[in-house]
Amino acid sequence: MNYLDLVNDVLIRLREDEVTAPTDTPYSKLIGKFVNDAKRTVEDAYQWNALSETLTVTTANDLFNYVMTGSGQRFRVIDVINSEDNVFLEYKPFSQMNNLFLNQTPQKGSPAYYNFNGVDTNGDTQVDIYPIPDGIYNVFFNIYKPQVSLSAGADRLVVPAEPVLKYAYAMAVAERGEDGGLAAQEATALADLSLADHIAIENGRYSDEYVWHQV
Repeated sequence: MNYLDLVNDVLIRLREDEVTAPTDTPYSKLIGKFVNDAKRTVEDAYQWNALSETLTVTTANDLFNYVMTGSGQRFRVIDVINSEDNVFLEYKPFSQMNNLFLNQTPQKGSPAYYNFNGVDTNGDTQVDIYPIPDGIYNVFFNIYKPQVSLSAGADRLVVPAEPVLKYAYAMAVAERGEDGGLAAQEATALADLSLADHIAIENGRYSDEYVWHQV
C-alpha cells in the first residue's frame, strides 16, 4: 500500500472523508503522522526481510574511519564481510579497539574488526576498521535499515500494512478519546495480535535464520 492508501484506510475506519493527498486537511496530516509512528513501531518489532540492505564501505590505504553513507542510526547489523578475503569482520567494543589503536603499534593489513564510532553531519553512522587497511577493500555491511518516513502519497510501505493500519487507527482512537466503537486499548490489542501474526508468518519463511548448527 502507498502512503495515501494508508491514510485513507485509517480515515475510513474513523468514518471520515477520504482525501486526495495526505496533506489535504489538518486531520489527514495528523493521521499521516500516526501512520509513520505506526510504521516505526512495526519496523522496530522485528528484523523484516523487506528492510534488509547491503551498504559497501570501500577502504583506502592508511584510513581507518569511514562513513556508512545512507545508514542513519536505527539500523541493525546482520553481518559484515570483507569481500576481498571472504571473511566475516568481528565486532570489537570500544575498550578493545582503543587498546589496539592506542596501547600498541597499530597493525596494517586486511580488515578483521569493526566498531561504530559516532555519526557525521548527515546523521550517518561512522565505523572504525582494524587493522588499518593497507589498500582497497570492499567491506559489505548487511543490515536491516528502516524505511524513511512516508511523505508523498505514492510512497509505498515495505513492511506489512495490516499492523501499521491497526496501530495508526489505535493511535487515532486514543487521540480522539473515543470512537463510538473500539476503545483505544482494545484497538491496540488487535494491532498487537496482527503484528504477532505477521512476525510468525515471516519467521516461518526464514526459520533457518534462528537455528544454530554446530560446526
